[in-house]
Amino acid sequence: MILYGTAWKKEQTARLVAQAIELGFRAIDTACQPRHYHEAGVGQGVVACLQRGMVARADLYLQTKFTSLDGQDPRSVPYDPKASLGEQVVQSFRASLANLQTSYLDCLVLHSPMPTLAQTLEVWRVMERLVIEGGVRQLGISNCYDLRVLEALTNAVQIRPMVVQNRFYAATGYDRGIRAYCRQQGMAYQSFWTLTANPALLSHAVLIDMAGQYQRTVPQVFFRYLIQIGVTPLTGTTSAAHMREDLDIVAFELTEADCHAITALLGVGGSELNRS
Repeated sequence: MILYGTAWKKEQTARLVAQAIELGFRAIDTACQPRHYHEAGVGQGVVACLQRGMVARADLYLQTKFTSLDGQDPRSVPYDPKASLGEQVVQSFRASLANLQTSYLDCLVLHSPMPTLAQTLEVWRVMERLVIEGGVRQLGISNCYDLRVLEALTNAVQIRPMVVQNRFYAATGYDRGIRAYCRQQGMAYQSFWTLTANPALLSHAVLIDMAGQYQRTVPQVFFRYLIQIGVTPLTGTTSAAHMREDLDIVAFELTEADCHAITALLGVGGSELNRS
C-alpha cells in the first residue's frame, strides 16, 4: 500500500532503510543516481535486515531506476557515459544489483521518458530483455506527465509498464487522465512528493476536520484517501514516529462521502485552497 522512498538520505540511508523495514515497510524505492540516492546504502540496510532474519528477500519489493545522462551528476555517473544507450542501461542494472546486493529487481523504472520516443523505446527494449533474462520482475516509468507518451510507449512495446510513478500535485491536475489510464490498463500509479507538493491541501479545513474526526494526523488521512482511490504513495520520512503513522493507515478507512470531499478539493485551484 505504501513505499519507503530513499532519495536525499545520503549517509543515513542504510540506517533509515533498516529502520523502515524493522517497523514494517516491505517496499523500497531507490535509483541508480548517486546525485540524489545512496543506492548502496539501501542495499546495506536491506542486507542488515536479511541477516538478522527479520525478513526474507521474497518478502521485499525493491524498485530502482535507470537514470539517463541528463539526470546524472557528471562527476558520479554510475555507467560509462560514452557507451551506447543500451549498454548504459545494462551497466546501470548491474550496478543496481551490486549496490542492492540482490540477484534480481522487483521493478526497474525508467526515471524519465527520453527526449524522443525512439530513444525511449531503445531503452525500453533493453529493459525488456532484462525481464526476459530473469533479472527484473516488472518495468515502470517515472516523471511521465503526457498521456500521449505513456499510450505510445504502452502500444509499442512487448512488455508494458506496470508502474507509473509521478509527482502528485496541482500543477498536473493530479494526473487525472494518467491515473484513469493506469486503472484501465491495470498499472500501479505511485505518487511522490505527495506531502511536500501539497501544503495548501494539507492545511485545508476539510482535511483538518477529518483528522480530528478519525483521530488521525492529516498526512494519515491523505495517504488513506490515496490508497482508497488506487494510488500508492511514497513516503520519505526520517522519523520513526511518522513511519509508524504511515504504516498505520491500514487500521482505518474513510467513508465514501469523505473520499468524495477530498476528491472535490483536488479539483479546485491552489489559490482557492489557500483562501480556505
